[in-house]
Amino acid sequence: MKITCSKSEMVNALQIVTKAIASKPQTPILSGIFLRAENGILEMQATNNEIGLINKIPAEVEESGQIALGGRYLLEVIRKMPGDSLTLSYNRTEKIVNITSGQANFTLLSMNAAEFPTIKEIESTVDFTIKDNVLRSLIKKTVFACSKDESRPVFTGCSLEVADNKITMAATNMHRLAVKYEQLNDELGNIKVIIPSLILQELLHNMTSEIPSDVHVSCNFNQISFAFDNLYMTSRLIEGAFPDYNNVIPANHTTLVTLDSAEFNAAVDRVSLISRSGDYNVIKLEFANSQLVISSNNPDVGNAVETIPASIEGPDITIAFNAQYIIDVMKNIDSNKCELRLTQPLSPITIREEHYDAFIYVVTPVRTAH
Repeated sequence: MKITCSKSEMVNALQIVTKAIASKPQTPILSGIFLRAENGILEMQATNNEIGLINKIPAEVEESGQIALGGRYLLEVIRKMPGDSLTLSYNRTEKIVNITSGQANFTLLSMNAAEFPTIKEIESTVDFTIKDNVLRSLIKKTVFACSKDESRPVFTGCSLEVADNKITMAATNMHRLAVKYEQLNDELGNIKVIIPSLILQELLHNMTSEIPSDVHVSCNFNQISFAFDNLYMTSRLIEGAFPDYNNVIPANHTTLVTLDSAEFNAAVDRVSLISRSGDYNVIKLEFANSQLVISSNNPDVGNAVETIPASIEGPDITIAFNAQYIIDVMKNIDSNKCELRLTQPLSPITIREEHYDAFIYVVTPVRTAH
């Protein structure tokens, strides 16, 4: 194998695929990156048996072939090469790879490429195409609500439900719930799966096109894949049944509050500076007299109070929350104004974007001494 390619393109591709290398690989070969060169394309693969990533870049292929190299070393070496282009050549006899760029020359020992579990396109039962901006919105507005608790795997991923032309993505950690709906023009089929948050965050990180482009999604009972541009991502699905969250969404409310989104977000962020060091990061919200009073009190630090205007329809109410649960959702509110729908001081509330019903966030309040 011998190829010449752009250094920057190879660095970008390696930065993506190395995300699939486990910090403690089950076997040595899983610490490697598989490279295949043919027909003017250099393909790079990495997998940890849970997720797999493939990225392709153009290359001058003088001699086709496939090799496996230690992933972390390869990325660091390529990143620090001095020139704009580089050449990789494999010495089959000595099982070494020479990497040259400018006046720099590195030699890396290769791994046994035959041992690498190369990533194959999955055999799917459901296939559909979705615009990247739509998929990005579904993920961005839900994945932050996933649980970090690995002892309950079902809550560490997002539920994806496709029913004809409607897509619903939902995430919960049992204290909060984020649900996003999208209605599409085409019939997509019917599936209900749980996708690990890790692959969704990687997907979000790599869908950077400013012009809406297609993402091809394939799915079967235990795997899902996403293909767009020169990238192919595959992941195992999480086994188990996602809870029926529709029962959690409050059917009605007694108090409707409309707030300026940016103002509310900034005020909560400031007031929570005092409560962050506490066990539950608790802030209190008092809705009365056309204003919201946000306060926090920490006996070891001090206290904070801030007042912002609020449009309040219905009875006054005082309620307390984990501040982080409010901050997280406000980062994902796109409208200038947001709506809080409340009933009782200890009942869940919903936060929505004004005049927009396709995104719902439900958060459970915390009990306070006063």
